Amino acid sequence: MGARWWAVQERLRVAQHRFGRPPGSVVMLAASKAQPVEYIRQLAALGQRAFGENYLQEACPKLDGCADLDLEWHFIGAIQGNKAAQVAQRFDWVHTLASEQLALRLAAARPPARPPLNVCLQVNIDAEPSKAGVAPVAVADLARAVARLPQLRLRGLMAVPAPASDFADQRRPLRALRELWLELRGQGFDLDTLSMGMSGDLEAAVAEGATIVRIGTALFGPRPTRH
Repeated sequence: MGARWWAVQERLRVAQHRFGRPPGSVVMLAASKAQPVEYIRQLAALGQRAFGENYLQEACPKLDGCADLDLEWHFIGAIQGNKAAQVAQRFDWVHTLASEQLALRLAAARPPARPPLNVCLQVNIDAEPSKAGVAPVAVADLARAVARLPQLRLRGLMAVPAPASDFADQRRPLRALRELWLELRGQGFDLDTLSMGMSGDLEAAVAEGATIVRIGTALFGPRPTRH
């Protein structure tokens, strides 16, 4: 576990240097789906603070089992409407906001005593019919709707592009997401986050301006089959 964590940190260091990014400008989010609490605690002991979970039912025991640690929990999976309240109550970030209806549910359930819920809008950057996310042409309207909700803090954009092995092909959709992000900033939205890039395209994501990379396989190895 430690060797993998350090290896990813080195990949990030090299990529940031190669593409002129300041050291520490890209945060590694440990995508801990299907991983046990003990692995999370091992990574936390190394200095890992941000963890991403896809399934609420699986995540809640991990949040409880790590309640003594100062961790930041990100929800990076699809949110069912009946689970939105618990996500809003228990998580620090949501990366998969793709509708005004979901935004309203999250805002209504965010506890007043907690800071606003950090959210990223999930963009279907490749226009894949089977993939979740808002269409690029609809992002600005959704951003305006979210900005009106004080219980939410709009931080940026997230995408899961179609897999590609060629470096230039990896960069293309990530560049499109960055350009969309820059357009929104130009319209006055205070955005600071681009959540993009995973184990296979980490370097391409750093090259295109990612601020958060979601790393699972490179940290934990191939995931066990989920039944």
